[in-house]
Order: sequence, then structure tokens, then C-alpha cells
Amino acid sequence: MRLILTALIATTALAGAAQADVLRDKALEYFAPLPSTVPAVKGNRITPEKIELGKALFFDPRLSASGVFSCYSCHNLTTGGDDNMETSVGHGWQKGPRNSPTVLNAVLNEAQFWDGRAEDLKAQAKGPVQAGVEMANTPEQVERTLRSMPQYVEWFSGAFPDEAEPTNFDNMAMAIEAFEATLITPAPFDAFLNGDDEALTAEQRAGLELFIDKGCSTCHSGVNVGGHGYYPFGLIEKPGADILPEGDKGRFAVTATVDDEYVFRAAPLRNVGVTAPYFHSGKVWDLKTAVTIMAESQLGETMTDEEVGHVVAFLDSLTGTMPTVTTPVLPPETASTPRPTAEVKVD
Repeated sequence: MRLILTALIATTALAGAAQADVLRDKALEYFAPLPSTVPAVKGNRITPEKIELGKALFFDPRLSASGVFSCYSCHNLTTGGDDNMETSVGHGWQKGPRNSPTVLNAVLNEAQFWDGRAEDLKAQAKGPVQAGVEMANTPEQVERTLRSMPQYVEWFSGAFPDEAEPTNFDNMAMAIEAFEATLITPAPFDAFLNGDDEALTAEQRAGLELFIDKGCSTCHSGVNVGGHGYYPFGLIEKPGADILPEGDKGRFAVTATVDDEYVFRAAPLRNVGVTAPYFHSGKVWDLKTAVTIMAESQLGETMTDEEVGHVVAFLDSLTGTMPTVTTPVLPPETASTPRPTAEVKVD
């Protein structure tokens, strides 16, 4: 009897491993695990000096005109790399037009922002600093601020040793990009893709299978489970105007091409379980509701509650482990440091 039980257990284990292998092979046609080291960035050699400088700049509210808002304000690294608000609040307590995307793993996106208007994190870092509803500053004022603090001048010189005047706006963006490139969050899904049969629960494996079979992976694929490709929101059926505001035409604002009206970059889904609310409007707070809306609007599918639950369980397997980030001590101001202003300029 003991031999029979042992044989049955062994047979069951082998069958489970074989099923996991089949699902893994299927998943690897659409996805890839995160890199185990900091990824290379085009046109920006990553060095420890750049990373440390970029971290200080990421946390420094003095990059904003008011001295109140930093990159960290809208990309809180303790709560999923976003701000968990419908749309971000910025300079003069103005409300921005779109939901803040997570900065975690953002270096792996094809382009940045919901409409893909920034080709990389260098370009992205410059946008909010100059946006009137966000940090409302200018490149010239940022440079004056940074150059007024000897510690920053020293750090910029160490990060960009071959430049005569390294403390400048472009290098600010490159340093922030270098820091953000380190914000990689390995998750149970990566362990599964790398061969760990026990990394996903049975429900998560069922959700992964549904995610592929229903067609979600058509848009949400690759190492970031999205973050590349542009698709109409409401491909089959447009959601309501509260979720898809008529005034925000997405990528059309970038290309001025009629076919790009209400087209957005496919959202990267890593850490989606901790980055509510959802969509560019930030109007949906529940992940099950978001999955249901996407199934109906993009796939023309009405999913059962059980199916939605399985898919959400799979999405939870994309929640990763944050790298350890120590809050930096920032350089002290000097008498020549520009003073903050809360003035809201009206165009």
C-alpha cells in the first residue's frame, strides 16, 4: 500500500510539473522575466554616481517652483510608485489631467506617459518639472537652484566628470533616469517564468491561462506586461464618458492624426494590484471592475465573476519586491538659492 501511495504521489507531482511546463512555454511566447541586473539605457551609461545624484534629485522638492513638489510626490516608492489619486495635484494645488503612472519598471516601457510623448525617462523627467499644473519651473531656474548649492555642484561633477559645466538641466534628467532604472521589482511571475513551478498558486495559473486565451496578452505582453504599443480605448465598445473623458483624445495630441483619437499606450501591468485607481482618468478604483471593463471594451467579452477573480489573482502575481531605497539627505540651500514662489501663471 505504501508503495502504491508513493507511486501515486510521484505521478501526481510529475503531472503537475508537466502542466506547469506547458503553461510556462505558452507564457514565454508573450512575456519575459525581468532582468536580474539594472538594464542598460540608450545614451546614458549608468554609474553609481549618477544613481546617487538621481536619487537626490528625485526626492528634492526644490526642482519645483514652489519648493513643495518633487518627483516623489506623484511617484511614491512606498505605495506602488504612483500617488494613488485619480489625477495628481501639483503647483498651486491644481489638479492634473491624467492619472500618474507608476515609475516602477518604467525604464522597460517603449515610451513614457499615457500618450507616449516622451521616448525615454530622460525626456519624461523634463516634462513635469516644466508643466504648469505640476512643478511649474523652468530649466534656467532649475539650473540656478542646483548651482547655488556646492554639494550638488560636486555631485554633478562626480557623475559627469568629462564635462566643463555638468550642473545643467539635461544632466538632471539623465541622473533621474539612471536612478529610476534601478527601480526594478521582481515578482512571483518572474520566478514562474524562470522555472519555479511553485511560484504561482493554482488560481494564479488559471488566471494566466485566461489572460492569454481571452486575448489580454495581445496588448499587455513583453517584460512589463504592457508598456508598448498604442490601442484605441474602446476598441469594441467605448466605456462611459466618466472613464473615457471626451476632451482627452490621447495620442492624437501628439501626432494630430485622426486615427490616434482616444488611442493610448497599453498600460504596463506590473504592480497593478497596488496602483489603483485605474485608467488614464483614474476613475476606477477596483481592479475587478477594471478587468471587467477592459474585457468588454477591448475584447467584446463578458467574463464571469470566477474568471475575473482568476485574472485578478494572476495580476496579483505581478506585484514585486521593491529595491531598498534610503531617503537621501539633500544639500543645504545657500543665500543665493532662488526662493520658492506659489504664483500660478495663467496663459
